[in-house]
Amino acid sequence: MNSFNIFKYDLISFLSYFLLVIFGIINIYSSSYSDSFTSIFDYTTLVGKQLIFLVACIVSFITIIFSKKKFFDNIALLLYITSILLLISLFFFGVERGGAKSWYILGPISFQPTEFAKLCSALFLAKFLSIIQTDLKKNRDIIIVGTIILIPFLLITLQPDPGSALVFLAFIFPILREGLDLRFFYFGVIILSTLILTLVFNFIISLIILITLFMFILIYLRQKKIKISIINYLLSLTTLIVISFSTNYLFDNILEQRHRDRINLIIGKEFDNKGIGYNINQSKIAISNGGLFGTGFLEGTQTKGNFVPRQHTDYIFSTIGEEWGFVGTLFTIILFALLIIRITLRAEKQVNHFRRIYSHCFASILFFHFFINIGMSIGLVPSIGIPLPYISYGGSSLLIFSIMFFIYLNFDSSRLKED
Repeated sequence: MNSFNIFKYDLISFLSYFLLVIFGIINIYSSSYSDSFTSIFDYTTLVGKQLIFLVACIVSFITIIFSKKKFFDNIALLLYITSILLLISLFFFGVERGGAKSWYILGPISFQPTEFAKLCSALFLAKFLSIIQTDLKKNRDIIIVGTIILIPFLLITLQPDPGSALVFLAFIFPILREGLDLRFFYFGVIILSTLILTLVFNFIISLIILITLFMFILIYLRQKKIKISIINYLLSLTTLIVISFSTNYLFDNILEQRHRDRINLIIGKEFDNKGIGYNINQSKIAISNGGLFGTGFLEGTQTKGNFVPRQHTDYIFSTIGEEWGFVGTLFTIILFALLIIRITLRAEKQVNHFRRIYSHCFASILFFHFFINIGMSIGLVPSIGIPLPYISYGGSSLLIFSIMFFIYLNFDSSRLKED
C-alpha cells in the first residue's frame, strides 16, 4: 500500500467535489420531499437510496486512493471489454426505462452500464494513446481511436439513448490535445452545422449555403497561395452534400418521436409549452421564481408542486435556481468550473502520459455533462436525459463519477513522477 500523506492530494478539487455531493443530497431531499417523509436514512426514499451509494463512494475512495497507479493501466483493456459486453447484454437482459433499454435491475439495486462505459472508455483510450508507438498522424491509429469511441457510442444509441451516447463526443478534446489534426475537428463542426442547417431550413437551402461556403474557401486559399488537393476538396464537399441529403431521412426514421420533438422545439419548428416543451418551460419558470437569493429551502412553489418532471434527476438545476436563487446557481457553476479547470491544469503537469490523458478525458466528460445539463434546464439545448454529476439523483452516476474523480486524485498525487 502507498503511504497516506493528505497534503500530496489535490485538496481544493476534493473540497469542490465534497461540496457538490453534499449540495446534491440537500437538493435531492428538497425535490423529493413530501409530508409523509420520515427520515433521510429511509432507504425506500430517493435521498435514502442516494446515501447508500454515497457509502459505496466512501468505500471506493479508500480502495482507489491506496491502489497502485499501474493497476489502472494494467486493467484498462479488461474493463473496456467488460463494459462493451455489459452494453451488448442489455439487448437481451436489460430493463426498459423512459423508452430506453439501458438498465439492469438486481433486486432493489438498478445499474446503468452506460455510466460504467464512460469510465472504461476513458481508461482504455488513455492507455492506447499513451503507447509510445501511437501516432495520430497515421490513419491506422486514427481509425483505432475512432473505433474505441464508436463501439460504445453505437451500442448506446441503439438502446435507444442517443443523448447519453453524445457524451462520448467529449473525447475529441483529449484526442486533439494528443496531436489529432485540427482539420478533423473543423470538419466535424462543419458536419454538425450542415445537419442543423438542413433541419432548420431544407436540403436545397443547405446545398446552396454549402456550395457558396466552399467557393469562398477555395477563393481564399488560392489568394493565400495555399496548396490543396482538389480531389480531397471535392470529396469533402460531396460528403457534406450526401449528409445533408440524408439528414431528414435519418431524422425521421432513426430517432424516436420524443427525440424528434425535442430537437424541433429547440430549433423553433415547434412551440408547445403544454406538451413536449412542458419540462423545459416549467424548469425555466422555477429558475426565474428564485430571483437573487431564492425562495428558501423547501419553499419552492414549482418544486413542492411537482410542476417540473424529473426534477430530482435531469432538472435538478431548476430546484437550485428556485430555492437558492442566482446565488445558488452561481455557487454551483463556480464549483464545477473550479473543479474542471483545476483538473485540466494539473493534468498538464503530469509527466506520465497515461495519467495525463485520463485526467483530460475525465475533465472533458465532466464538462460535457455540466454544460448540457444546465443548457437543458434553461432551454438552450434539447432535453436528452443527461444528469448533473454529483448533484442529480442516480446511484450509477454518483458512484461512477466519484470513482473517476478518485482515480484522478490517485494519479495527481504523484504527477511529477513517472512511476
